[in-house]
Amino acid sequence: MKKTTKTLLSTVIAIGVAALLLASWRYLHSEDHAALPEATVRAARRSLSSIVQATGGVKPCIGAEVRVGARISGRVEKLRANIGDAVSRGQVLAVLERTELQADVATCEATLLEAQARLAAARNQRPKEVRRAEANLDDARATARLSQINWERTKSLYAKRVTALNSLDLATRERDCAAAKATLARADLDLASIRMPDDIRTAEAAVEAKRAALAAARARLEYATILAPIPGVVASVSTQEGETVAAGLSAPTFLTIIDLGRLQVDTFVDEVDIGKVTVGQKATFTVDSFPTREFRGTVAAIYPKAVIQENVVNYDVVVRIAEPYDNLLRPEMTASVRIELGRRENVLTVPITAVKRERGRSMVQVLSGRQTEVREVKIGWKDSEGIEITSGLADGDVVLVDPQASARPAEQ
Repeated sequence: MKKTTKTLLSTVIAIGVAALLLASWRYLHSEDHAALPEATVRAARRSLSSIVQATGGVKPCIGAEVRVGARISGRVEKLRANIGDAVSRGQVLAVLERTELQADVATCEATLLEAQARLAAARNQRPKEVRRAEANLDDARATARLSQINWERTKSLYAKRVTALNSLDLATRERDCAAAKATLARADLDLASIRMPDDIRTAEAAVEAKRAALAAARARLEYATILAPIPGVVASVSTQEGETVAAGLSAPTFLTIIDLGRLQVDTFVDEVDIGKVTVGQKATFTVDSFPTREFRGTVAAIYPKAVIQENVVNYDVVVRIAEPYDNLLRPEMTASVRIELGRRENVLTVPITAVKRERGRSMVQVLSGRQTEVREVKIGWKDSEGIEITSGLADGDVVLVDPQASARPAEQ
């Protein structure tokens, strides 16, 4: 009896397991849960971004790359920067020999002091000369008046036969001489009055000229210390200590500094797509050095002049990089750019390779059971992953994906 019960229990368990396995097989092989063939995919809803793809290169922004040069000629006494060094604005990069420049400054300072002394003398001396000329004029006029009175008295005496003719002649000569001296004193006063402001102005001009010469000498001395005009990283060094640089029409380049925090991507957009691109649109890009990392930016400028190469018309679009990204990016890196024209949410999509163009119509192959049906669809936006189906398919429809279609993607 006990053996019969045990056998019955084993049979029931075996039947239950078999039923469970049969139910699982039927569930997994039902139409809704059957694995899709490798070359098919279900139409599904997702967010879709309309994009323009282009290639370009990472470049410094305007003003972010500076070639630092010398504004004067001289021997490089000290070089304080090497390739790869991080520098701040105003940091000393190099020093030229300054002995002669310091001597020039000292000479200009001395000549300025001399000119200032001459100006002070002119301001003090000329008024004294004017006052002296005024005093001489007063004396000459007094003498002339006395000579005139003496002449008149002598003339009266001569008329009365009291004095001789020679006395009258002498009085006449004294009168005329005194009048001439008074006229000369007047001329001396006028000349002194005219010369005083002219001499002072000349001395003042000399002082200003010496001040300008001193300022120029001090500027040349300052130019001997070469400072970093921007913060950044030293990208190249073209001069070594002990070398002599000669400043000509263009300043010789000591080194190049790049601010890696101010970079942009110069990308070339085909003329077919340029009309869709506007300033302010979001953009993403990748570089070969970090292929799995996505960098972000914004369209900052669109050049109006086309770039034509091999009869292909492109336009330069500048993408301003959003942040420094820990200085991972470097100038001249190749960038694959995606400019986002717009975004739509919850749209029905299929892979681009599922859509074929036939006689101007968009067609897909829909899998129904074991049969396929060619169906016309209406398409909308597309991105690198899929294309929007606005009509002709339903959510969950299974379509065939043609690997060959990637060479001839559907048109919008």
